[in-house]
Amino acid sequence: QVQLVESGGGLVQAGGSPRLSCVASGRTFSSYAMGWFRQAPGKEREFVAAVSWNGGRSLYADSVKGRFLIFRENAKNTVYLQMNNLKPEDTAVYYCAADPSGSGSSSSRLYDYWGQGTQVTVSS
Repeated sequence: QVQLVESGGGLVQAGGSPRLSCVASGRTFSSYAMGWFRQAPGKEREFVAAVSWNGGRSLYADSVKGRFLIFRENAKNTVYLQMNNLKPEDTAVYYCAADPSGSGSSSSRLYDYWGQGTQVTVSS
């Protein structure tokens, strides 16, 4: 069992650069790929970014490529999402998730564990 707790959301001005954190419980964190997803009001949850178990491989949605950075610190059981140059359309609840395959994927079906989410609201 893995429990995930996100933090770092809030109200941000357009162009801002907040960092989201996700802390995992359990001793198997380093074997999981980790992903970030988001869900805007009235929309389906969508993939944002993923990182492999050792940080050697990362994936990004086209909408955030070049603006967001996902990275992890296995010694701290933590994965981060550095968000730069935020836009109003980035407003959503952001979720982190753990994928036991270790490789990282954009498919939410491969993620077994999910956090409760943290709200990010971008004002124009």
